[in-house]
Amino acid sequence: MAPGVAEDPADRLEAKGGRVILVVLAALCVLTVPLTGGRLSQLAELRLRWLWMAPAALALQVLIVTVAPGGSKTVHALVHVGTYLLVAVFLWANRKIAGAWIIAVGALSNTAAILANRGVMPASGTAQRLAGLTEGAGFQNSALVSHPHVLWLGDIIPVPGPLPNVLSVGDCIIFAGLLVLLHRTCRGRQVAVQPVAPEGG
Repeated sequence: MAPGVAEDPADRLEAKGGRVILVVLAALCVLTVPLTGGRLSQLAELRLRWLWMAPAALALQVLIVTVAPGGSKTVHALVHVGTYLLVAVFLWANRKIAGAWIIAVGALSNTAAILANRGVMPASGTAQRLAGLTEGAGFQNSALVSHPHVLWLGDIIPVPGPLPNVLSVGDCIIFAGLLVLLHRTCRGRQVAVQPVAPEGG
């Protein structure tokens, strides 16, 4: 979009929808627990260290993409990379939790693509078209790059529908790790009930 041209509000709403679908996918992962006999109540037993880092990283991404996308793209790119550093520290602090290492592999894959493209996740134009996405003005954490590096690690998987998005291989690995975390946590530590032998038997 050329400088001085007003941004179409639909573009910004579409960018929000891209992040909403990630929340929806995470919710579907959670839903698989009770559907397969797990107990969500066991999530209360998780003892996460430095929990504030994960929501802080998410809040910063929302800030630079949705709330204040204008301004220096260099600053935005540095903040974007910084959010992954927060996630890395959070995952390291909780590395003993089931699924954490799988999530870390996915996050590392995304980080590699972002670092290789100066703070932006490279997106496939074909994937964007198939998903029905258009890019708005200002900083985009996922965008078309003139000469992308390691595009195969970028956002190349289209997700069309009411909440269109493009996902990366790293995103898929992260969701796989989330499933492992949920099902391992929500199925563990269940005490088996032993049958009581009748007296005199």
